[in-house]
Amino acid sequence: MSSIDLHFHSNASDGALAPAEVIARAAEREATLVALTDHDCTNGLAEARASALELGLGFLNGVEVSVTWSGKHTVHIVGLGIDPSNAVLAAGLQSIRDGRVNRAREMGESLAKIGIAGAFDGAMAVCDNPEMIGRTHFARFLVASGEVKDVRTVFRKYLTPGKPGYVPHQWASLADAVGWICAAGGMAVIAHPGRYDFGRTLTERLILDFKDAGGEGIEVASGSHSLDDRHKYALIAQRYGLYASA
Repeated sequence: MSSIDLHFHSNASDGALAPAEVIARAAEREATLVALTDHDCTNGLAEARASALELGLGFLNGVEVSVTWSGKHTVHIVGLGIDPSNAVLAAGLQSIRDGRVNRAREMGESLAKIGIAGAFDGAMAVCDNPEMIGRTHFARFLVASGEVKDVRTVFRKYLTPGKPGYVPHQWASLADAVGWICAAGGMAVIAHPGRYDFGRTLTERLILDFKDAGGEGIEVASGSHSLDDRHKYALIAQRYGLYASA
């Protein structure tokens, strides 16, 4: 599975590199099959696909949809093999993007109250696609300005629930996100489940709701997963009859 990467981002959302550059990096590392899965948008897919074709890399159209599950939990659902021109998917993703800028303004105002001025403008300055502004762009600004030493520390101090720069937001419902992906001919996959810090009961509820909505896969290998996590989610994939993604 080391030659397969079905979840990464470009600067069409919160990645640092252009789509063609990300694909070139995958080719340098001898990948054989990849999927660009930018957050809530498909703008980078045409460029990425063209680059993959030129470099002889297998390529799947992808997307990562932001979801609010069970009223309060943010989870991410990857869609693989989607048709980005599908009207149902396009309208759904647009509805998510419409709320991002307003949320970002609130984050900037919240940070200003604790003495960090100019965070919204600073985050926008490092965001290649203004529609896709998010916490990662605030983190990059805060590191670049010298406010915090690294991105991980920014999230821990400012950008997670209960911290001064965090603003809760209602994303798509789980059923809607999976429905959009399926309508576009894709396969829905639970992204990096190890990041959600759910116990066994909550994880089982998420998986059952996901399967009821038409979801089919779960990420087993992920940059967010330890080796123990990989073993854990491989067993979960088997137990619940889900495809394992990398």
